[in-house]
Amino acid sequence: MTPTTNSRLRVGIVGGGIGGVALAIGLSRHEDLDVTLFESAKAFSEIGAGVSFGPNAVRAIEQLKLGEAYSRVADGSPAPFEDVWFEWRHGVDDHYITATLAPGCGQSSVHRADFLDSLVACLPDGIARFGKRCCEVAQSEDGVRLSFTDGTHAECDVAIGCDGIKSALREHVLPAEHYGDTGPRFSGTYAYRGLIPRTTLEAELRRRGADERLAKVPQMLLGEDRHLLTFPVKDGEVVNVVAFETDSTLPRPRQAVTDAWVEEVTQAQMLAAFAGWGEGTQAILGCIEAPTRWALHDIAPLPHYHRDNVLLIGDAAHAMLPHQGAGAGQALEDAWVLSELLGDTACDKNRVAAVLAEFDRLRRPHSSRVQRTSFEAGELYQRRGPWQACGDEALARELETRFDWLWSADPRRTIDDALALLATSQPDASILEHNHE
Repeated sequence: MTPTTNSRLRVGIVGGGIGGVALAIGLSRHEDLDVTLFESAKAFSEIGAGVSFGPNAVRAIEQLKLGEAYSRVADGSPAPFEDVWFEWRHGVDDHYITATLAPGCGQSSVHRADFLDSLVACLPDGIARFGKRCCEVAQSEDGVRLSFTDGTHAECDVAIGCDGIKSALREHVLPAEHYGDTGPRFSGTYAYRGLIPRTTLEAELRRRGADERLAKVPQMLLGEDRHLLTFPVKDGEVVNVVAFETDSTLPRPRQAVTDAWVEEVTQAQMLAAFAGWGEGTQAILGCIEAPTRWALHDIAPLPHYHRDNVLLIGDAAHAMLPHQGAGAGQALEDAWVLSELLGDTACDKNRVAAVLAEFDRLRRPHSSRVQRTSFEAGELYQRRGPWQACGDEALARELETRFDWLWSADPRRTIDDALALLATSQPDASILEHNHE
């Protein structure tokens, strides 16, 4: 990266997933910013199948002016279930418990690769650099120096780590000799994943005498140390399935899995994990001929997200379990907030470190809470702890209201508070020290 004419800041974004690309798009709208995105792969790509967005994530997409791109690939529940986020049932007999509603949004979901493709289509030419795996970060009075495994280097004024749960930039922000291991940890939960044509699943549900609504309306089936979810993708023609299995007899979380986190398994192995569950579950899993099994990891809440002119966002900062459908949404909120802050003309080289510190101070408590409650949601779904012997009435009350705080959160307050800092003549130096005490 080299300074361009009238460049206020040179911004280096490391990682080209959903959060990194969304941030690059948001920043690229500011002509006085020199933005470069460094992606380790040879092209943009996403692993996984479906991803679910709550109302807060959809608002962030709209605030990033990506609503049209999202609407082209997004799915939802069919009428009259448009507002249903999930229906909840007992896995052993398919018995209906209640539904969680997200008015005006419902189960807003998308195939990950489709969504990334729609975002990439909005990315201006010349911003992305491929084959750039960051291996070292150094800071000086002149800015940030990024080194890559291909032997090249890049200089920027501010670097944003969007490089996921195995982030290379996290080691720079939180050196192990001072903070210990801040890397991934295994949750004890495995997730079997598959995609099923909707018509295929409907036919199998009919054959087994199960409710065909399980193929059309997003579902969560709950049970001891197990739960299963479904929701539509690909214009409702495909059903995304994730079946979770936890060994709660061993410590959780524990050391990261050293083998591959994703592996192919047999259908028989998956079915054995859900033996004794109802006809709905047997129909769903019986339609997945070649499942994959994912070892679910997260990271512990971090003491801070930034170090001077380097900031972590998305999974690099707050990788979480998928039990609230909140991980991608938090990355998009991060991208929205940071686009507004770095995009403000008052944010120059002298103030950017203070702006990153303010982002950290205002965003981190919320993201850390989302991490904690994502783990707790898994405990609820798999009937552990206080939920082990909970009756349906109390369970329904919890499920109907549990996500209200998450979906109603308004990052605009974070933006306004941080912009107020920029409006002062000099940044408050105490803010720079806040996250390192």
